[in-house]
Amino acid sequence: MPPELVILSLVVVTSLAFDFTNGFHDTANAMATSIATKAFKPKTAVTLSAILNLVGAFLSVEVALTVTNSVVNIQDSSGAPRPELLQDGGQELLLIVLAGLVGAIIWNLITWLLGLPSSSSHALFGGLIGATLVGLGASGVNWLGDGTKPDGVIGRVVLPALMSPLIAIVVATVGTWLVHCITRHVLARYRDTGFRWGQIGSASLVALAHGTNDAQKTMGIITLALIASGRWTDLQQVPLWVKVACALAITLGTYTGGWRIIRTMGKGLVELTPPQGMAAEFSTASVILISSHMGFALSTTHVATGSILGSGVGKKGAKVNWWVAAKMMAAWCITLPSAALMGALMWLIGHTIGGLAGALVISALLVASAIWMYRHSLRTRVDHNNVNEEWSDNGSVTAPQPAEPLPVAAHAAAQDAFAELEKLEPHTELELAEAR
Repeated sequence: MPPELVILSLVVVTSLAFDFTNGFHDTANAMATSIATKAFKPKTAVTLSAILNLVGAFLSVEVALTVTNSVVNIQDSSGAPRPELLQDGGQELLLIVLAGLVGAIIWNLITWLLGLPSSSSHALFGGLIGATLVGLGASGVNWLGDGTKPDGVIGRVVLPALMSPLIAIVVATVGTWLVHCITRHVLARYRDTGFRWGQIGSASLVALAHGTNDAQKTMGIITLALIASGRWTDLQQVPLWVKVACALAITLGTYTGGWRIIRTMGKGLVELTPPQGMAAEFSTASVILISSHMGFALSTTHVATGSILGSGVGKKGAKVNWWVAAKMMAAWCITLPSAALMGALMWLIGHTIGGLAGALVISALLVASAIWMYRHSLRTRVDHNNVNEEWSDNGSVTAPQPAEPLPVAAHAAAQDAFAELEKLEPHTELELAEAR
């Protein structure tokens, strides 16, 4: 088998692995609020989210084309791939894509282990940008497009990242305030029951929107790799098998749950009520769907987190955990540069070794890192059984402690004392009962 075909296969497999991590990393975006308010049982929530992610992945290709055409500058003025990048079956460009994916997955796993809802999208773009910068130089990154419209990394990635959480906060704040104004005279138990039913629809809409936006990013990466290897030439379409594979990968990832991040978003930011949860979910869905239609590859994590914060701000007397929010925002700020550093490091390792061997080495590093982090996660397991436990200051989950039994020595002493009492004369049944 030609080396470039093996590297292409590694890129496809690693892309689907990233799609899988994207699924379990971002399940919280759709279902954390519904699980926290008990509108859904945890396993029911992730199952529904997985199904709707699968459906959403087929609704559009605008975001996939953004990833293919607006991040790495591989095209000449005519729109065709640059000939110098397609030499040797496009091995250099394939190594850049592979290194970027490995960097993105490692960062996704680190933030999952810490329970931080950072952006999978920014991890992906950061990994690609870092690998491209060291592989092709600054000119290899499509920073601004042709300048006639918002395009490139700045217009399609950075600006939406800055604007989308702010818009989501405003929409969710207004929505939560309106909901509580309209329903202020309704008894709390009836109001909460009604809004839990409403959350079935709103959470489903978020899951559908997530599939529409996030599954396409991996479609764009695989299409980019196919273009680099000369096996695809249409810059305005995505192969059908790529759509199906990516949709299935993100669905399987979503079904596994990503419980650590669900817990942080559902319990760590705001103690949510059903009206707040429904307002946050509708805010998230509306921002994501509009952005997907416009081809903006925004972070669904940023939008969902902004909506949850807005639902806390919009309810009078609600308590927002600003310390957890600050940690999340810090993770947002460092995700893209951190993933870029990892992508650059992976490319340097692969390029130094060279060829197929370099690609195999960085793939092996990814597998080893994933195994280590998974084994480490088992020390503090979070799953559907304890995801809704009360939030502690450090976010840990502690099992409820059983009542402390009577110390053995004291129990034995009490038994001996009663035995001595029974030997005393005279005593009646009433006296014995009182002694007991």
